[in-house]
Amino acid sequence: MTGAKIARPPVHRITLFQCIGLTFLTLVTAFLFTDVITYSLICGGLIAIVPQAFFALRTFRYRGAQSAHAMARAGYSAEVGKFFLSCVGFAMVFALLRPIDGAAVFAGYVAMLMLHIFGSWWLLR
Repeated sequence: MTGAKIARPPVHRITLFQCIGLTFLTLVTAFLFTDVITYSLICGGLIAIVPQAFFALRTFRYRGAQSAHAMARAGYSAEVGKFFLSCVGFAMVFALLRPIDGAAVFAGYVAMLMLHIFGSWWLLR
């Protein structure tokens, strides 16, 4: 006997929404500010987008009640991976990129987090 087929939530739409938002934000920033601020903003946005996409892929790869244990384990490991990717992203940006605008990095990061929150509410309702 097979269980009910429950569709996976369209979490890829949130990542796509964030990529579109980052592209728009980059274009606006490129016309208004310097190149350093622009690529700093891009780096901050990517530091938010990549770990969230990793989390979504790892968390939602299982379905069904029989996979509950695997789903819980995947959620925990995905959260650890997301935290690790975020830390490594910030470390790499601040250690390797010169010159860098720290405020723009954090502005891009926070902007993508806000898009993630808004996108989750809007796209998954």
